[in-house]
Amino acid sequence: RASLRTLIARTRNSWHKRKGEYDFSHEVKEAMSGCLACKACTTQCPIKIDVPEFRSRFLQLYHTRYLRPVRDHLVATVETYAPLMARAPKTFNFFINQPVVRNLAKKHIGMVDLPLLSAPSLQQQLVGHPSANMTLEQLERMSAEQKAKTVLVVQDPFTSYYDARVVADFIRLAEKLGRRPVLLPFSPNGKAQHIKGFLNRFAKTAKKTSEFLNRIAALGMPMVGVDPALVLCYRDEYKLALGEQRGDFHVLLVNEWLAQEINARLSVEVSGEPWYFFGHCTEVTALPGAPAQWAAIFAHFGAKLENVSVGCCGMAGTYGHELTNHKNSLGIYELSWHQAMQRLPRNRCLATGYSCRSQVKRIEGTGVRHPLQALLEIIG
Repeated sequence: RASLRTLIARTRNSWHKRKGEYDFSHEVKEAMSGCLACKACTTQCPIKIDVPEFRSRFLQLYHTRYLRPVRDHLVATVETYAPLMARAPKTFNFFINQPVVRNLAKKHIGMVDLPLLSAPSLQQQLVGHPSANMTLEQLERMSAEQKAKTVLVVQDPFTSYYDARVVADFIRLAEKLGRRPVLLPFSPNGKAQHIKGFLNRFAKTAKKTSEFLNRIAALGMPMVGVDPALVLCYRDEYKLALGEQRGDFHVLLVNEWLAQEINARLSVEVSGEPWYFFGHCTEVTALPGAPAQWAAIFAHFGAKLENVSVGCCGMAGTYGHELTNHKNSLGIYELSWHQAMQRLPRNRCLATGYSCRSQVKRIEGTGVRHPLQALLEIIG
């Protein structure tokens, strides 16, 4: 529990740290800072050691002794300020883009290449659209026939506020498939809190969002999220934090939902130039069948999708935005992603992860799309 006494103690310890006083935990923290949270250790390694989980626990303990850097608080509270900033995205983007702001962020906060908000925002893109602004009470009053045709879109902070076109395009795709999409009210996921070791805060966030999603799940309509890392957080980190209190709600990935939808539809003969799939590292380690499932979905609509074998893109959430990791982030990208991007036509490359798409745009200058956006183009 935070108190004036613990604050004084942490301030004193942090001062001694700056003066060079040795503590083995500093070496452990340095090692833990290299974790990209790809979860390959949990899913692909036979020992099944969850490094991201014990890293978060270590950070929680470490910062009971030492002060947290400002950037940790900035990252952990992204789901608080992003929705507020998204109300005036052009105004905030103007300030974020100013050299003085970027220099201050780099020198005093340790953050580089701050992402810009989507302009227009998701809400602005959906003005007047029937999918937006439905309340939970309105959903509960829907008839059985209406529920059977409805798909619920679960928002995440990064796609909804920094890559809003993807969410808007998923809504359009669902409509093309004869479904009635409904954008659920934003409820914080807490992934960023978990990564930075704010575990008590994360548990509260997870509990509140679990209660909300369990109430939604009781309506019997499919829930879909567009970003793999955030959707998989509901299945993994939420279970570890809450246990049975998590409930049994289930949020589908886009490909999981589409795989169910195409079963009742006629397929089309495959033809034309191939598309190229770049999976999010958390997605392909936790769900190794995801690339093949995406390929089957594309084939159903008459398109060829080839999986590109790459490692982590180096962004890894906010890892690549931290000054201390910047060089490593670029180096990791160079190992596999850069070569593939130079070899393949950019307009045919697709990536499921928000962080992957933002890394490509940051380094290559032009971005790539989400596979669902290519499907929207294919279906026409």
